[in-house]
Amino acid sequence: MDVIGFWTRSWINDDRTAVRRLLAPDVEVEWNLDAPVDDEELVQVQHRIAAFADSVTVVGETLAEDGATLVYDMVAPFGTARMVEFLAVAGGRITEVRQVYDVTLTDRYFPGLYEN
Repeated sequence: MDVIGFWTRSWINDDRTAVRRLLAPDVEVEWNLDAPVDDEELVQVQHRIAAFADSVTVVGETLAEDGATLVYDMVAPFGTARMVEFLAVAGGRITEVRQVYDVTLTDRYFPGLYEN
């Protein structure tokens, strides 16, 4: 199974069930947003991005046997923000997710994205 490709297609198309299936039970999640993060918050924020964005596109990727680095452009109605994601994969599941957002543009074009 192409875990990385399935991951990107799943969250970009707002398939939260598929996203949850890909995450290992003990997945480690980190990001640079000013909010605590766990797998539930990750899935919620991905859902908000997929629902609000005009498009989300993988504009760069580096693939390895045990993970990937992905660069996304997230196009909102008034502008584009960028996010870089580092994934670790073991046993067909994602064991680590590290996301680095362009916080200035994310806050500008996706207001309230990570507020509860």
